[in-house]
Amino acid sequence: MRICNKELAQIKALRCFALDMDGTVYLGDNLLPGALEFLQYLRDTGREYIFLTNNSSKDSQAYVEKLTRIGVAAVAADVLTSGEATAIYLKKRKSGARIFLLGTENLEREFTKAGFVLTADKPDFVVLGFDMTLSYAKLVEACHLIREGVEYIATHPDINCPVADRTGYIPDVGAMIELIKASTGGVVPKIIGKPNREIIEALQLKKSKPQSEMAMVGDRIYTDVAMAKNAGITGILVLSGETTIEIADSSSIKPDVIVDNLGGLLDLLKEADSR
Repeated sequence: MRICNKELAQIKALRCFALDMDGTVYLGDNLLPGALEFLQYLRDTGREYIFLTNNSSKDSQAYVEKLTRIGVAAVAADVLTSGEATAIYLKKRKSGARIFLLGTENLEREFTKAGFVLTADKPDFVVLGFDMTLSYAKLVEACHLIREGVEYIATHPDINCPVADRTGYIPDVGAMIELIKASTGGVVPKIIGKPNREIIEALQLKKSKPQSEMAMVGDRIYTDVAMAKNAGITGILVLSGETTIEIADSSSIKPDVIVDNLGGLLDLLKEADSR
């Protein structure tokens, strides 16, 4: 499937691709169709790419290790997570801040590396990440601090994270946000990750390109494509993850391009380059 609302000349002009990972490049430990070939074509044609993910359960080094393991060459500079973007945002707000963090060991490492003090004792911020080690005790403490007025930040709003096993999806930060909202009487966090501008600002620190030359490629309308719209760049939806064509058709947020997967995007880019 290919739906393209942009002229091929505009597709050909794209020089930098921000690539979501879960549901776009891979599912679990399985590369999705056309992913390696697409990345190789970008390198062969002098284009750039960066792996941009809302999944804050891992830091950039963990993603490098995973990408390398499944056959994708990468270094830390090739990856930007919502966890890193949140650390960048908070460092601008208060360097060395005290943070109560709901997150994995990898996210703790990201925040410790950035110079934050991780503690439940008089924190400056409560930060909710994609905590795959989430415990009831953590939730109790977070809700208590939020009710007391401690500023509340979330790394991203994704409701589900796609996985390759029989379940298809597991609850992500967006689901945890709703739980905390119900317990705290409606308190909602400031969200840093896609589709919000803070992650766009962090991205521009790594890749500085004109808007006309940049694209966001991902499997979610409400984060990936919405971020592209907010940033004024090309939004490309792949149907290899969370979003179906029926969801895309009914959404008020319209991608510039819809393809089945990165293999389909590779075919489109080759066609554009041949014109």
